This record gives sequence, structure tokens and C-alpha cells, in this order.
Amino acid sequence: MGFELDRFKGAVDPDFTCNLCNKVLEEPLTTPCGHVFCAGCVLPWVGQQSSCPVKCQRISTKELNHVLPLKNLILKLDIQCDNHARGCEEVVKLQHLAEHVEMCEYSPAKCRNKGCDEYPVLRDMDAHMRQTCDYRPVGICENGCGLMLSHKEQKLNSHCCLRALKAFNSALHGKVMSLDKEFKKQSLKSNTREKSLLSQLSAVHAELQMTALKYQDKFTEYSARIEALTRSLSSPLTRSLTSPLKPPSMKACRVLAKAEGGRDSVTVLLHREGGSLGFNIVGGRPNGDESDGISNEGIFVSKVIEKGPSDKDGGLQIHDRILEVSLFVSCHKVSREHRMYTQNFTSLIFLFGSLSVRSLALWIRNSFEV
Repeated sequence: MGFELDRFKGAVDPDFTCNLCNKVLEEPLTTPCGHVFCAGCVLPWVGQQSSCPVKCQRISTKELNHVLPLKNLILKLDIQCDNHARGCEEVVKLQHLAEHVEMCEYSPAKCRNKGCDEYPVLRDMDAHMRQTCDYRPVGICENGCGLMLSHKEQKLNSHCCLRALKAFNSALHGKVMSLDKEFKKQSLKSNTREKSLLSQLSAVHAELQMTALKYQDKFTEYSARIEALTRSLSSPLTRSLTSPLKPPSMKACRVLAKAEGGRDSVTVLLHREGGSLGFNIVGGRPNGDESDGISNEGIFVSKVIEKGPSDKDGGLQIHDRILEVSLFVSCHKVSREHRMYTQNFTSLIFLFGSLSVRSLALWIRNSFEV
């Protein structure tokens, strides 16, 4: 509804006034045609007339918009307190007016004495209630009712114990009825709330049960799949573990040896018979003679078994130095695990070049059973 012009300190720009109430704009709203009015003035007008107050065009309340820049300018104006007529001389910015009025000691307030309808200012409230209010308590009735006497009753000698007790009882009954009504209202609200919570709890419980059943079915299905997969994977492994794993048999061996005494290197093909190749080996130096400066370190034939695969013309002889060994492997009834074993075994053969002399000798001795 706007602010009175005479409350502002200094002159107010005419553009800050409302064309309906002719006061300084309060919560300014603009029409589509550009006119500005107080919100409290233009909203009822447009709601009833459906047109701009200047009668320039028809509009609706939805077409009204706030003018924030103009509002900010108005809020920076200096204005007198709402309680200026009651004695407050404060001048504050319009944007701080509500905060000041709330704390202003000149703001009116209803007297708290029962029966008093006066509105003294806050700064005079205590003096009014204790000294000037006609309904201030002055003592207790000594005629038997025991109720509090007011200054007015004492002054006029108008106190009646029976009438006062009836009024007091009626007031208590009114309070009881009010409390009972509030209790029933709160009980109804509580019951409605309880039913709503129980309904929600039941829905959540049902949803939880459905979710549990769904996941139970999923768990059973996945457990069956895992069990079947475990059985399918463990069956061949169990058969391979319960039956001894036999290494592939070696049917023949090609040995490249360098003979002692200057004899040329010879290649001997040995056929394995009875689990042996017919010769023994030893690693290191067969004798301690190094006067010729030539190292004799290596793997040497230490024994040739009579009538064995190595005991033949052009075969191996004692003190021959083993230079190279090649294997001929024959595998029968090879399972998946046996193929892996053969692959690893063959890989060891190709690693001969990286083995030390002593390690190679031990490997040949243990593997070939020579």
C-alpha cells in the first residue's frame, strides 16, 4: 500500500511513487505496458478489472513482474520509524525498517494484566502494569474465595466471591475443553500418522521379501552353475591326479662326443634298451694334467657297459667328452596333462646351452638313468 511521503528524509523522486495510492512504492510491480504500481494496489485492481489501472490495455495478474532495480533504489531511502508518532526519533534505511521496528522500545504491546485492553509502548509497559493499570493485582480476597483482587475491584469494592469463583471455574473449564480439543486433534493426527507409517512399513516389508526371494532364486541358480562348472573342471583333473603321471618314453638318443687322444668327434645313435643307454658319465676333470694348457673341464664317459647300446664299433669310449645330446621322444596315449609335461620336458632340452657343466651332468644322470 506504499509509504507516506512525509516519512522520508528529503525529497523523493516522483518516479518512486505509485499512481494508485500516490505513496512511495512498496514491492513495485510493472505491467506489460510499462506502468509501475505497489503490489498491494495493483493486484486487487487487476484481479477485479483485468486491465491496467491507467486503462491502456487489458492484462492479467500473471503478466505483472517485479522491478528489482527500482526496489533496490527505494530500499536505500532514509525513512522515519513507524512509531514516530509515539515518540521514536530514529531515521533508518528502508531496508532496515522492519528490523528496527521489531526492537523499537516505542512499539505498542497489549497489557498482560487480565481484563486490560490497553496497548502501552514497550518502554512504559512495566510502569503501566505495576502503577497505572486498573487491572493490576493488589492482593488476595480475605472473604474466603482466595482469588486475586484487582485495583479496580478494590477501589469500587465490587468483588463478589461467588461471581469470581464461577468466572474462575468457567475459565478453567474453558481451558480444559481447549486442551481436550487439542488432545483429540493431536491424537487423530497421531493415529493418521501411525497408520501411514504402518502402511509404508508393510509395503517396504513386502518389497524386501520379494527382493529376498528374487536374490534367493538367483543365488540357487548361480550355486548350481558353480557346482556344475566345478564338477566339469575337476573331473579330468581328478582322473589325472588319481592315476600316476608317466613321463614320455625316450626311445633313442643321439650323442656327439669328442674322443680322447686326438680322435675326431663322432656322432653315436644309441637305442635305449632296458631303461639304460649303456654308459656312465662324470663331470669335471678326469685327470689333473693341465700341463698342455688345455682345460679338460666338461662331461666325460666314465664307463661303457658291456654289451650295452654304447658297446659297439664306432661307439663311445671311456674318457670321451660329451659335446651334444639330442633326444628322440615317443609318446603313447598322451592326455592333455601329458602334452603339457612333454612340452615342459622339451623346453628343458633347449635350455642345455644355459646350464652349467655340473648341472647338465646331474640332469643327464637323473633323467637318462645312465
